[in-house]
Amino acid sequence: MNVLFLMFVYPDGYKSYNMYTTLASEFVKDGHKVIVIAPAEKFQKTTSRIEMGVEVVRVRTLPLKNVSPIIKGFSNLLLPCQFRRAIRGIEAHTRFDLIILPTPPITLAGLAGALRKRHNSQLYLILRDIFPQNAIDLGFFKEGGLVHRYFRSKEKKLYRVANHIGCMSPRNIQYVLKNNPWIELAKLHELKNFQIQYYDDGSLKQEIRQKYDLENKYVVVFGGNMGKPQQLENVIELARRCQKFTDVLFLLLGEGVMVERLRKDVRRISVTNVRIVNTIPKREYQKLLSSCDLGLISLNMCFTIPNIPSKTLDYFNVGLPVLASIDKATDFNLILEESGAGLWSYAGEHDAFMSNFELLYHNADLRKKMAENGRAYFLKNLTPDTAYRTIISTVTKSYN
Repeated sequence: MNVLFLMFVYPDGYKSYNMYTTLASEFVKDGHKVIVIAPAEKFQKTTSRIEMGVEVVRVRTLPLKNVSPIIKGFSNLLLPCQFRRAIRGIEAHTRFDLIILPTPPITLAGLAGALRKRHNSQLYLILRDIFPQNAIDLGFFKEGGLVHRYFRSKEKKLYRVANHIGCMSPRNIQYVLKNNPWIELAKLHELKNFQIQYYDDGSLKQEIRQKYDLENKYVVVFGGNMGKPQQLENVIELARRCQKFTDVLFLLLGEGVMVERLRKDVRRISVTNVRIVNTIPKREYQKLLSSCDLGLISLNMCFTIPNIPSKTLDYFNVGLPVLASIDKATDFNLILEESGAGLWSYAGEHDAFMSNFELLYHNADLRKKMAENGRAYFLKNLTPDTAYRTIISTVTKSYN
C-alpha cells in the first residue's frame, strides 16, 4: 500500500523518534511505501528527503509549538492550505491507499476528507487529543462561543470522514460515543499508545548520574510538556512537602508555556529540591530516566476527557515505578491497577499524593516490583508492532 501520514510533529528520524516515526517504520518494514507530510522547524523552507526509508516532506508553516493559544490557533487554520500545496506534486504520480491522521490537529479534517475521496482510500484517525473540549476544560475559550462552535464543527467533520478511529482507552471510546451518538460503533476501537523497546543493561547508570549531578539522590522525574494540562503546581506542592527528605530531588525535564511560571513559583516559596531542565534528545532522555527512581504523572483536575499520558510509555519502557496525580475522568488509574506499575491519587488531594510518595520512597521492594510490572505491561501492549498490527488488521478487514 501507499500510506500517507499527515503529521503535526515528526522529528528527524536520524536524530530522534516519537510514536509516529516508529509506526511509519513498521509500515516500511512490512513493505509499504510511506510518505509523511509534517511541519518544518523554525520557518525552514519546504524540503523533501528519505529518512529511515520514509519519504518525509517538511512544510514551511507558522510556529506551532510553545506559542500563545491565539498564534497556535491561527497557525493551525493555515496548515491545510500549506499541506495541500505540498501534496499536489506527490499526487501527480502516487495514489494513496491509506491516510493516517493523528490528533492534534483537527483542522486537517477537510484536507484529509478530500484526499480520501479523491484517492478512494481509507482514512485512519489516531485520536490522541479531543479538541476543542480539552481547551474548554482548561479555560482557553468559552463553551458555546464562536471559536468553540467553529472547532467543534471541524471535530465532527473529522469523525465523519474517518473510516476508522483508534482511541487511547475504553473510557475514551465511551466518551466519544456519548458526546457523538451518531458515530457508528464499528468505527471505534482501542489503539493504545506505543513506543520502541528500550534496552539497558544498567552499565551507564553511574555515568549518567554523574553527568547530571544526581549522585546520592533519590530522583523523582517528570518528563515532557509543561503546560496547563499538566497542572504541575501539584508536583511543586509535593516537592515542598518532601523537603524533609534531604536526598530527594524533583527533576522536571521538558519545555512548555508554564516553565517560567514554575521557575518563579519555586523561587517564591523557596523550594530547594526542584531542578528544571530543558528538553534533551530522546535517547539521552531515556538513559536518564532509567537512572531515576520514580516517574511522575500529573493531569489537570479540570479535565472532563479521559486522557492517557504518553509519557507513561517512557516510564514503563525503562522500568520506572509511577506516581500519578490524575483527574477524575481518566481511566489511567485502571491501567496502573491492572499493570501493578504505580500508585495514584486525584489532583488536588495533596495528603494522598504525599502518602503514596512516602510508601514508594520507603519500600525499595515495592518499587522494584512495580518497575518489573510496568516493563512487562509495556512489552505486551505498547510496542509499535502491536499498534501496527491493530491498524493493519482493521484496515484489511474493510477491504475484504
